[in-house]
Amino acid sequence: MERRFLMVDAAVLPEVFLKVLKAKELLANGAARNISAATRQAGISRSAFYKYKDCIFDSENSREVITVMATLLDETGALQALLAGISAAGASIVTINQATPENGAAQVAVSVRTGTMQMSVEEMMSRLVRQRTVVEVHRGL
Repeated sequence: MERRFLMVDAAVLPEVFLKVLKAKELLANGAARNISAATRQAGISRSAFYKYKDCIFDSENSREVITVMATLLDETGALQALLAGISAAGASIVTINQATPENGAAQVAVSVRTGTMQMSVEEMMSRLVRQRTVVEVHRGL
């Protein structure tokens, strides 16, 4: 069966759903060390947490994440300049993976959260490709 997602005002949801979100937040921010502690603090059973944990998401925390794939020259400051360009666009950097440079260039994959960007992804990519140390940049699949 195909999954279907709906946006629903939290005020009309059963309390257990909100408590599952609370438990997930406690785990994510480190306020709870494990699921038992998170469910105890949120006031729900572990079985309720396991039943709903993969079906309930906070739309405020799940903004789109994209991957920026770039080929950078093997020069000091190249990665720093790329990251600064991403930050200047208002994107939030989630992860960075850089391969060992070969033949004077290195492949970089940067996962970014786009929800706070002040420009389009296309505009950010256009600005990044104009950097002196960027050989190529594109959006990952």
